[in-house]
Amino acid sequence: MPTLFDPVQLGDLSLATRIVMSPLTRTRAPGELANDLMRQYYAQRANPATGAALIISEAIQVCPEGRGYIDTPGLYTPEQTAAWRPVTDAVHAQGGKIIAQLWHVGRISHNLLQPGGAAPVSSSDKTAEGVKTRTHEGAKLASQPRPLRADEIPGVIAAYRQAARNAIAAGFDGVQVHGANGYLLEQFLRDSINDRSDAYGGSIENRARLLLEVMRAVADEIGAGRTALRLSPITPANAAPQDSDAQALYTYVAAQLAPLKLAFLEVVEGSTGGPRDLSDQGVKPFDYAAMRAAFGGPWMVNNGYTRQMALDVVAAGGADAVAFGRPFISNPDLGRRLRENAPIAPINPGTVYLSDATGYTDYPTLDEAAALAK
Repeated sequence: MPTLFDPVQLGDLSLATRIVMSPLTRTRAPGELANDLMRQYYAQRANPATGAALIISEAIQVCPEGRGYIDTPGLYTPEQTAAWRPVTDAVHAQGGKIIAQLWHVGRISHNLLQPGGAAPVSSSDKTAEGVKTRTHEGAKLASQPRPLRADEIPGVIAAYRQAARNAIAAGFDGVQVHGANGYLLEQFLRDSINDRSDAYGGSIENRARLLLEVMRAVADEIGAGRTALRLSPITPANAAPQDSDAQALYTYVAAQLAPLKLAFLEVVEGSTGGPRDLSDQGVKPFDYAAMRAAFGGPWMVNNGYTRQMALDVVAAGGADAVAFGRPFISNPDLGRRLRENAPIAPINPGTVYLSDATGYTDYPTLDEAAALAK
C-alpha cells in the first residue's frame, strides 16, 4: 500500500509526496495584489522534501463582488495576474507545485467591500447571521445580500473562467474552485440558504446547477486535469445551516463531477477548523466513502488530520492525499516534521491575520529552532 510520503498523480499534477498545504486566508495582500512577503511565505513551504508537494493558495477572489475581507488577493485584472508570477516562480524554484483557489464569498461580505457600496450577492436575501467580515473600518457584521438575478449568473460563471485563465497566465499549475465553507457556491447548494424558485433553486439538480456549470467552464478553459474542487458537506462555517439531505446533495454533485475527470476533489470532513463529528449537534453522520465512490477520481481529505491519522488513511486506501492547514502556518517544514515524527510547533492565533511578517514568515524550521536553542 502507498504511504503518505510516496509520489502520487492527481490529474495532470505529479506530486513528490501526498502532503498538501491547504488554502489559508492570511490577509497580507493590500490592494488585492500578491507581493514579496507572500512570495517568501509560499517559497518557505514549497520544497517537497521539507514542506508540501502541492500548495493550494489562499482563496483568491474572481471578481470585485467576490471580496469579503480586506487585504485578500484577486485574480481578475492584468495587474493582479502579473503580481502572482513572482510567487509561482518562487514555488517552482523550490521544486514545488501551486494551484490557485478561486473564490467568490457571496453573502459573506459587507457593503463597504462591494463596488459602489452595493449589497453583496447570494442565492437569496438571507443574511449570514452573526458572521463578521473585516473592512477598512474594522470588523462588521455581514450585510444583507440580494439574490443574483438569473441574467447575472452567466457573468459569475464567466468570472471563474477568466480567473482560471489568468491563473495559468500567472504560472499556477492549476486551480481549485472553492465550493465550501458557506461561500457563494455553497449558498446555492444548500436548501437552508437557497430559496429560489427558478432553474437554480428547489431541487437538488437545480441547486447544484451553478457549481456544475462553473466546474465545466473552468475545466473547459484550462483542462480538467488542472482543475480541482473543494467541498464541505456538513460544515456550519459562516452560518451555513445544514442542508435537509446533505448526503443526497453532495453525493449527487460528486456523481455529476465524475465524467469531468477532475484533478482531485478535496473534502473537508466535519466542521471546518473544528470537530470532525457533529452528532452532538444533531447532524447525521456523513458517508464520505459513498461520496468518494460516486466521484471515482483522486480524493483528498482535510480537517484536523494528525500525523497518525494521515498515515493511516493513506495506507488504508481511504485517500490519495491529505491536506494540512493550520500546522503549515507555524511549521514551514511540516513535511519534514511529519516524515521524522518531529514535534509540531503550535500556532499563535493572534498573529494569523496581521499585515506584516509577524506570525507569517518568522516561524522557524527545525534546524532554525535548534540553532536558536543553542
